[in-house]
Amino acid sequence: MTLNRRSFIQQSAAASLAGALSLPSWAADATVKYGGSPWLGHYPAHLAMAEGYLKEVGITQDWQSFATSSARMSAFMSGGVDIGCAGIVSALALMSRGAKQFAIIAIPENFGRVEGLVARKGIDSVADLKGKKIGVTFASSTHLLVLDVLEQAGIKPGEADVLNIPGPELHGAIKTGQIDAAAAWTPHFDNILREPGVKLLADDSQFSLYKSFKVTPGPDVLLVRREFAAKNGDLVKRYLSAYFKASDLLREQPEKASQALLKFTGLTMKEQMSAVTGSDWYPQAQQKELLTGEFVQGLQKLAEMLVKHKQIDKAPVVKDWIDASFV
Repeated sequence: MTLNRRSFIQQSAAASLAGALSLPSWAADATVKYGGSPWLGHYPAHLAMAEGYLKEVGITQDWQSFATSSARMSAFMSGGVDIGCAGIVSALALMSRGAKQFAIIAIPENFGRVEGLVARKGIDSVADLKGKKIGVTFASSTHLLVLDVLEQAGIKPGEADVLNIPGPELHGAIKTGQIDAAAAWTPHFDNILREPGVKLLADDSQFSLYKSFKVTPGPDVLLVRREFAAKNGDLVKRYLSAYFKASDLLREQPEKASQALLKFTGLTMKEQMSAVTGSDWYPQAQQKELLTGEFVQGLQKLAEMLVKHKQIDKAPVVKDWIDASFV
């Protein structure tokens, strides 16, 4: 039997409709507003976008850049960001005030080997910092590292001069002798260490909570805006599947991942490889354990330490901000 043109068009349209109905529920493209920066905690989100992993699961990522974690947290509070990575210290500051607009849904990595406290020639230990000038960016993970290792060395508050210096300016300050020591994160950390005579005094592995809970002074956490997650649970799960595919790339193929990140970060290949291989990229299979076990206990201890060092007013109950349902 020969179909006339009209019948053919009608049957084709019906077939197309049937095909459309058989597509996955997420086939229509969805957009996620992500709060990021060139810091390594955002590498999985950037690679998931750049390598097409998000596109594979029907997601377009609207990348929004923020210079600081605190600015990013403000965007979570106002509804300007759906998902993003932030240093836990900025999140804890809001949590301590009862802000419930966001939840922790994953732990991206452990960057304990790519930040630390370094000093000029002649200073051989943390104990030698008594009476010295130490440069650090206040209200950061390195600030807490300095306060903690000074206390461990028996140096009381005021016995060392701790100065607030923005991260990008620390290298110049120690190079010109304005300060005797500096606490910094990569790439500033690596740049300072390349100066002649500069010595590493402590990295995050010397942080007191790292020894017992593997918690660094300011671990990165992946956050979701609660209102967004409540309406788009399946979308958040799909996002994480692409996100952790990118984490696998960072862990299993660091050279390929580093090459893909160069334009994003502006680092040299050597610096980029150092940042990627100097971090432990947690897989999706480990997330339940991280979000429900000793790591969260460590975050609670970290909150209490921040109160002790007068960085926040009170310690929130961290588990109330944990949502492990998406991993």
